[in-house]
Amino acid sequence: MLASPLSPSSAELVLGILNQVLMEGSPLDRAYSRHFSGLKLESEEQARIATVTGELIRRLNLFCFLADTTPERIEREGSRVLNAWHRFHGLPIPRLRYTLDIEEAVFAERLERAKAEPLLWDGCPDWLDKLGQAELGDTWAAERAALSLAPKRYLRTNGLKCTRDELATRLAAEGVQTVPVDGVESALEVTSNAALFRTKAFADGWFEQQDAGSQLVAAALDVKPGMRVIDACAGAGGKTLHLAAAMTGKGRLLAMDVEQWKLDNLKERARRAGAHNVETRLIAGSKTIKRLKLSADRLLLDVPCSGLGVLKRNPDAKWRDTEERLPVLMELQAHILGSYSRMVKVGGILVYATCSIMPCENRGQVDAFLAANPNFRLLEDENITPATSGFDGFYLAKLERIAE
Repeated sequence: MLASPLSPSSAELVLGILNQVLMEGSPLDRAYSRHFSGLKLESEEQARIATVTGELIRRLNLFCFLADTTPERIEREGSRVLNAWHRFHGLPIPRLRYTLDIEEAVFAERLERAKAEPLLWDGCPDWLDKLGQAELGDTWAAERAALSLAPKRYLRTNGLKCTRDELATRLAAEGVQTVPVDGVESALEVTSNAALFRTKAFADGWFEQQDAGSQLVAAALDVKPGMRVIDACAGAGGKTLHLAAAMTGKGRLLAMDVEQWKLDNLKERARRAGAHNVETRLIAGSKTIKRLKLSADRLLLDVPCSGLGVLKRNPDAKWRDTEERLPVLMELQAHILGSYSRMVKVGGILVYATCSIMPCENRGQVDAFLAANPNFRLLEDENITPATSGFDGFYLAKLERIAE
């Protein structure tokens, strides 16, 4: 992937994506979609552009330091940062229409200085390091380093249509190489740079792209065919579809969210997956929740969170207003857990989950809920961390309602 420099056209695309994310505040996935739309790029080149862009954003402070600039000047001096990335990897500088460079001797001196600065080397802003140290103590350094790495690509096998072995065989025939993931029965790791979404296997609904750690969350709900299951923060439905497969299409699966467009996307994904027992419902207010009181055998609350466990995949969150938003998100998490938990019947199971590794969003929220709600008890909880698993970071707590 890094054997040759970016072509001038690909380099310009990288700079355009950086500007849209850092200057305009666009989420990284939307910036990719906008810049790749309408282009006939080879899958390898598209993957290469995403690889370079992702590394630049994951370690933005490092490459800005090496380029002797700042993130605030990225619009005018982005080419200097991109050139620093090429020098860092020992690659020739691409020829752009307009470019700024840094002297080789100055770059070498700054590189040596950066190696002695863990926050620079791991691409970690000061606010995140302070939070990580306060929340995770001695384990934070390993997590910080793990979050600076490129994410691996994982697939979730759609059990409604195939087995994991059948999916691997079919993908291999389409030029996609995979290996099974130990400890995650539904997961395959993609080891080639093939265009997954151009495969016939994807069009036929045989898989979804989903981190292996994320797949453990839905599995923890332990759903059975015939149950009444609610995914109350469904979003676009990755975990909903996993639950549907575990239910083998039998029983009622209600996917809920506060945004209709996400549910509309979920409907389309459910059709492709053959998940015919999925029903969607917009949460229009508190009455929507009250009507479902004590009705669910299983309830998944994959609540809005900081995303500080998935920074490998969404590194732009480090350079946004995440620090300021965290208290607001925590208030929302507590509200959702306290209110939506009313939908679980006695003897039913609730799984509270986040894609954060910070205890304040995780066990701290669960302990506060249990203190205020003695009609629930904690069965187990799990921290899935990048440093220990190699996956993205997630938290899940399995709670049982023991009384009304």
